[in-house]
Amino acid sequence: MNLPNDNSYKERRLYLLQHLREKGISDKVLAAMEMLAREKFISSAMQNRAYEDTALPIDCSQTISQPYTVAFMTDQLDVSEDDKILEIGTGSGYQATLLALLGATVFTVERIPELHSKANQLFREWGLRINTRLGDGTLGWNEFAPYDGIIVTAAAPSVPKSLLAQLKINGRLVIPIGDLSTQDMFTITKTGDNEYSENINRRFKFVPLIGKQGWE
Repeated sequence: MNLPNDNSYKERRLYLLQHLREKGISDKVLAAMEMLAREKFISSAMQNRAYEDTALPIDCSQTISQPYTVAFMTDQLDVSEDDKILEIGTGSGYQATLLALLGATVFTVERIPELHSKANQLFREWGLRINTRLGDGTLGWNEFAPYDGIIVTAAAPSVPKSLLAQLKINGRLVIPIGDLSTQDMFTITKTGDNEYSENINRRFKFVPLIGKQGWE
């Protein structure tokens, strides 16, 4: 693994990480984020804003999520070494790379060819063994199921049944659910065959999850 790291952004990154620590993000997730140059996942025109705690635009009318949101969702997923994690919505590749740094075996699905291609190129350049697929993320990736965790980086109108079916017992699904303006973050734990518990955190904002079991 050969991740890029520009020291000119180091002070800004550390300031952001301290901000996230004060908001309750775990040391494990913060240590992985410290290794990750967020500026490399966005356009050169936006790089001066890379360490603001805000979502930023990327190609194809999509976004790279707010750092706090990425960190919070990753904490909710509670990744352990060698966990098999499915990500729905590769986007810039930032979240998938963070999961890989935490020791997960990552599978990620993207529906937009341009984003899929660009993320693949980054993963190859950096020597990251991240499994990628171009397709409808609302259907998951059944070939490699079940998963220890599934993380959805776009807003769904309801929980896709395909994703629930692809969780292991005691696995977690982290997904924003709501309308197209705001969503609540659901952390759903599979406690048995067709049995689930859930925890809900309020008021997040994502681009829509498009697909057969998402928005049309």
